[in-house]
Formats: sequence, C-alpha cells, structure tokens
Amino acid sequence: MSSADITLVTGVSGFVGSAVARRLAAGGVAVRGLVRASSARTNLDDFPGHVVEGDARDPAAMAEALTDVRYLYHVAADYRIWARDPEDIVRNNLTSTRTVMDAALAAGVERIVYTSSVATLRPDPDRPADETRPATPEQAIGAYKRSKVVAERLVEAMVAERGLPAVIVNPSTPIGPRDARPTPTGRIIVEAASGRMPAFVESGLNLVHVDDVAEGHLAAMARGRIGERYVLGGQDVSLREMLAVVARLVGRKAPTIRIPTAPLFPLAWANEQLARLTGKDPFLTLDSLRMAAHDMYFSSAKAEAELGYRAGPYPEALADAIAWFRQAGMIG
Repeated sequence: MSSADITLVTGVSGFVGSAVARRLAAGGVAVRGLVRASSARTNLDDFPGHVVEGDARDPAAMAEALTDVRYLYHVAADYRIWARDPEDIVRNNLTSTRTVMDAALAAGVERIVYTSSVATLRPDPDRPADETRPATPEQAIGAYKRSKVVAERLVEAMVAERGLPAVIVNPSTPIGPRDARPTPTGRIIVEAASGRMPAFVESGLNLVHVDDVAEGHLAAMARGRIGERYVLGGQDVSLREMLAVVARLVGRKAPTIRIPTAPLFPLAWANEQLARLTGKDPFLTLDSLRMAAHDMYFSSAKAEAELGYRAGPYPEALADAIAWFRQAGMIG
C-alpha cells in the first residue's frame, strides 16, 4: 500500500471518529484507525479498515501509526465533562494533540483535519456564535472546554510557527448512531426516551447528525483553508423542544415542568461526591449547570460558504440516535 493510499483516523472507536472512518471507507479510501488498547470495541465490530493499537500521547506509537500516511484526521479526545482530577482531562487533550501534531510533521503528512469543538468559542447572547469569537482558557467553563481551548490554540501556533498543514473543525453537538459511551447529550436522549426526565432546565444547544459532521470533516480536508476553523453545526434547539421531539418519537408525554438551575447545584454537588465513591460518571454536574446558563447556539455559515457543508434536520438525527440506542439495548 503506497503512502497515497493511507488515511489515518485517531479515536476511531469513538462516536465522531467511527463516523469519519466509515464515510472515508464508503468513498473508497483505505483507512487506518488508531485505537487505545483499553478502548471499547463496540464501533469496531464491522470497521471498514485496518485497526492499529496505540496511545495518541505516545510519540513512538504515533510515529509507527503515521508510517506511509498521507492524510490525517485527529479526532481522538478525552471527552469527559467530569473527572476526579479535572486537570487530567486538560493534560490528556493537550499532550495527545502536541504528540500527534509533532509526529505528523516528522512524518511529512500532507494535510490534517484537527477535530476541535464549539467549546472553544464564546457564546453570543444576541445571535448564534461563530468562528470570530474564540475563547480564552479563562473564559471556558469546566476542564473539558478548557482542554479544547488550549489544544486548539496549540494547533494554531504550530500552523503559524512550524507550517503545520492543519485545518480545524468545530463540531457542535453531534447525535446519531454509534454513540456507544454515550456522550452527555446521548445520555439525555436515553433518559428522556426511557421516561426518566419529567422536567427540564431552560437551556439551548445546537444539534447535528454525526454523519453530517463526518461529511464536514471530509469537506474540510478537501476544501478547507490551512489554519482556519469551521463550525460544523446543525440547528439551534431549546432543551425543551429537543425533549418534546424525543417524547413524540417514542410515544411518551413531553415534559412540561421547568426547573430553575439554582436549586439543582446542591444536587449536582452530591452527584459528584457520589461519583467519587462509585467511579461512575454523574448525570448532573456543577459544570453542566453552569453551561446551561448559556444557550449554545452556533452558526455554520462559514463552513456552508467555503466547504459546501450542509446539515439535515435535527429530528432525523434524534430518530437515528433512538433507533441505535434501542438496538444497543440502552432504551427498553
């Protein structure tokens, strides 16, 4: 296999990584997927490519994984809203990004798409936010968002100072099939579809089908400008609207009780203390409540204009997510 044939996708067992790899393979691309030895293999059962084990924080593993690779999608990330040691999330995402990009430069990779997040952007109270509102680490709420800010700034610096051939994409809130962990939004869908969310907080988010996000990655590789960032989003939706659609799709009554966030902070604190004892991720966290104070609405206008990016209706994405969760036994 020649170098012109190989595309490496890191985080290939993950939600977005598996979607990117499958879309590449469907287009006839020979895909090499990097996965940690400890990662779940749910999304690799019928993986359409060659899987190699390695840790993105390990320089030797990355050098080996990038052998004869022409194109790189660095999708892997430590995506946790909560951890016993929050700084562990920051260290993991910053170290892995630096290691992967250093190895890509050394290997002479021709072009890179780096998967960031809208977490690196500041919400706009007046309109959907876009790429012109980068956040500082101090403005980011929680360790995960801060980790993505510092990692994105590192990539930008490497583009400017070392000629890193990277395009940055910023997915909003992907939903859809193969959300195996699941993500925090996936957990909300599962709980709501199972009838365990009788109430909601006033908040908003931008929902997009994970397969549309994957298409956006390929468009960024083909047409994105080096050093630029592109929001890959869908539609802005209030949490109440999202839960109503989930209820309709599963034949349940939509929740109508709105709960203010202030009384929930003691419950979130208790959830986190319990998580420290059990090791299980808390459903409600202090950072998630702080985030809920801001509508996470975003514009994909730049990606639409420059990449030809398009996103389908979010109810279809919710339907696909619910169908997959049912098949996986997460929804009765």
